[in-house]
Amino acid sequence: MEIIKTLKFLMLVLASFFVVIYLLVVSYIYFNQVGMVFQSARLPKDYKFDYQQKYEELNIRSFDGIHLNGLLFKAENSKGLVFYLHGNAGTLETWGKIAKIYTRLGYDIFILDYRSFGKSEGEIENEEQLNKDVAVVYETLTKRYPENKIIITGYSIGSGLATILASKNKPKALILQAPYYSFTELSSSKIPFFPNFMKKFSLETYGYLPKIKVPVYIFHGMQDELIPFKNSVRLNGLLKSDKNLFLLKNQDHIGMNENEDFQNQLKIILQ
Repeated sequence: MEIIKTLKFLMLVLASFFVVIYLLVVSYIYFNQVGMVFQSARLPKDYKFDYQQKYEELNIRSFDGIHLNGLLFKAENSKGLVFYLHGNAGTLETWGKIAKIYTRLGYDIFILDYRSFGKSEGEIENEEQLNKDVAVVYETLTKRYPENKIIITGYSIGSGLATILASKNKPKALILQAPYYSFTELSSSKIPFFPNFMKKFSLETYGYLPKIKVPVYIFHGMQDELIPFKNSVRLNGLLKSDKNLFLLKNQDHIGMNENEDFQNQLKIILQ
């Protein structure tokens, strides 16, 4: 009997130990999840961007008073605007390098640094805040460009934000690069033990995509291990057309804009 009691006590102690460890790990992830999702880096306020092509630096006041920084690159005889939401890492110091790919095809391109990125002020707190930021900046750009000449584009983490934005507006088209079907689902595949109700970012792309009435073009690298291309295949299944999914051979998650096949198809879309 004493042995049984001892074993039960040890099992209780062991179970309690694992519960405490689990709660500590979950608490750590909860309070640090923003930094895990968004790898932000700041630039000095007096930082000078070194780009040879023509651009305008914009500082746009968001809904809560903080200023968001973005670069508007200009094309000769512009046909419209590409409103670009970049990935979860890097700032305009590097993302601006993709601008020439779009401007040489006749489109201006505006690239936004999310709050806490580059020269943008503030700190990211949750998805609702980000969506409000993007909506305010988009509305500001629509004062310069008619919506029927704006193409919303999102890369990786930006693809969910771009889809939500497009579902609530009437742009010319939506381009998604390496999108996820659901960020909740994607994050669960990385950290399966972290409860969904504690996540500050759900970004359920699949729920907003069917609401979009304009053409949607989806690009995904077939060698993408961070966000598997099956996410795009599933998203494409929600669209009425099966001709706008482009799977890029020998392309991983990084550097899609430089991909020759992507550029060739982009030329067709933007012509």
